Amino acid sequence: MKNRWLYSTVVLALGVNLFLGAQVYVRSADEAGKNDVYRNLRLFTQVLERVRQDYVDGADLSYQDLVYGALKGMLNTLDPHSEFLDPRKYGDFRDDTEGAYGGVGLQINVVGDFLTVIGVMDDSPSSRVGIRSGQRIVRINDRDAAGMAAADAVVLLRGVPGTEVRMTVEQPDNGARQEHTLKREIIKIETVTDARGGRDFKLGEDRIGYVRLAQFGERTAGELETAIQRLEAQGMVGLVVDLRNNPGGLLDQAAKVCSLFLPPRTLVVTTEGRDPSERREFRVPTRGSHYEFPLAILVNEGSASASEIVAGCMQDLKRAVVVGERTFGKGSVQSVIEIQDGAALRLTTAKYYTPSHKVIHEQGITPDILASLTPEEERAIDLQRSPGMLATLTPTEREEVLAVRDEPLERARDLLKGMALFAQRNGKLAKASKVPSLPRN
Repeated sequence: MKNRWLYSTVVLALGVNLFLGAQVYVRSADEAGKNDVYRNLRLFTQVLERVRQDYVDGADLSYQDLVYGALKGMLNTLDPHSEFLDPRKYGDFRDDTEGAYGGVGLQINVVGDFLTVIGVMDDSPSSRVGIRSGQRIVRINDRDAAGMAAADAVVLLRGVPGTEVRMTVEQPDNGARQEHTLKREIIKIETVTDARGGRDFKLGEDRIGYVRLAQFGERTAGELETAIQRLEAQGMVGLVVDLRNNPGGLLDQAAKVCSLFLPPRTLVVTTEGRDPSERREFRVPTRGSHYEFPLAILVNEGSASASEIVAGCMQDLKRAVVVGERTFGKGSVQSVIEIQDGAALRLTTAKYYTPSHKVIHEQGITPDILASLTPEEERAIDLQRSPGMLATLTPTEREEVLAVRDEPLERARDLLKGMALFAQRNGKLAKASKVPSLPRN
């Protein structure tokens, strides 16, 4: 009986071992097949040729059309921010950060499964008809926008100035839809403006300065410093930096903007990718201007990416008070990699981390002081920043618009006025200063 029990136990153990070994072998073979580059390239070329030979309209397709389509699909499966940029789209991308383009003045991205407006440029065709951040785009011309990539939507929205594009937007909270016919214009990217959308930067009686950063382009930090110098010459004692509806832009410019307000060598942001050895740190340089006056930063749900870097850094280091709404939560780095034929890849390669190593991606930045505007109030504030649009209103409409208060801005101003008053009474009013170069360790 004892031998029979031992024999049964050994047989059972061998059976279990054989079964588990078979499962491991199957999984290993399956994984090997998934990672066999030549096998999968053969599959790709087989499908490519099958489409060319058998697709009903295959004669109208070039190999480039099919390969470009495959690349777009491949990049779109990764995340909402990675994409393949054909030569035309890559040219549009460069326009965003370098110059001007023909379009309607929208910043868009895919949020969840919806093509969503994340930024509206001041005094643009879109702002004039009342399109706002957070609205979903459901139709462009005669095309359903469901499942449409942001890059494809940009191609449809941009075009020759003077031509028209139709767009239907939906309010996510109640499903209400509106169709707009927009006439494309030359959209000039002025990244730093004053409260009226211009570049006068006049100081009021309270001596609290105001600058609005629409996005982070190649010259943003320099434009901001010029604005600060004009305000400082008028006796500024505190500054409000408005990052509301700023969809982001260039990482190095976000770091340079932070550097204007921090001591030399201060850590601004880190980026961390797949390889830990590729961790990058952005620190304040030892040379240049480092301003010390009190600072408040305005944010809302339309503040994303580079604007979240600035808000998160300033908040982490207790250099500024952040006022407004929780930000969008796009904290990933997209590297632009040029390839052949004037095309490029926009590939997510890392994530942003604040100086305290707080993750931004899908979390956003929570303000120190919560303050928000209704969509109607936000539209009125946008009109206040657009003198050209105010001139088109009736006297009654203009009076109603000008009566709307920008509560987040008022709270930021009041805060800075209190800080300035306290500093004056204690004889410690900080002034803008240039920090001399320090020797390197």
